[in-house]
Parts: sequence; structure tokens; C-alpha cells
Amino acid sequence: MNSESSINASRVPTEKIEALPDHANSTLFSDAEKAALEYADAMTDTSRDVDDALFARLQRHYDDDTIAELTMIIAWENASARFNRAFRIPSQGFWKR
Repeated sequence: MNSESSINASRVPTEKIEALPDHANSTLFSDAEKAALEYADAMTDTSRDVDDALFARLQRHYDDDTIAELTMIIAWENASARFNRAFRIPSQGFWKR
């Protein structure tokens, strides 16, 4: 399956996928999506922390159960990335920073 068909299979528009690197300034993402993406960035960047203001923004859009699930998914993906790095499994190029 190529990347185009996998994007269509998940029903996320290609334009939205391509706009991810600048999601904070994009009109394609809702405020809730922007908060979740910033949260993922804060959890992923080891030199950064999830500050109170960011967590409060997240709480405006999501209930506690959803935040817990989102946190678990982000943590799992980060753990998977660390595992792959240790075993020299190359990046698939989805995160371009």
C-alpha cells in the first residue's frame, strides 16, 4: 500500500497530512486538533514539558478519559520510536522536524 492509499484509507485529507509541520498556523485544523498536536509535540520533545497552560487548553476540548487515552497513544508511539531507534530501524519519514 503506498502512502497515498493509506492516507485515503484513514480518511484524512492529503492536504491535512501535508500541513502537519505547520499545524499551529494552518486553518485546516480545529482548535481541538491543534491542542492535541501541540500536546503530542510537547510529550515527544524531551527538552520540553507539558505546561499548565497547554494542559488547560487540552481540557477545554477533551474529557479526562480522552486525555488519558491520547496520552497513552502518544507515549506508546514514543516508546515504539525509541525501540526502533535502538534496533536501528529507520524512520519512515512521517515526522519532518
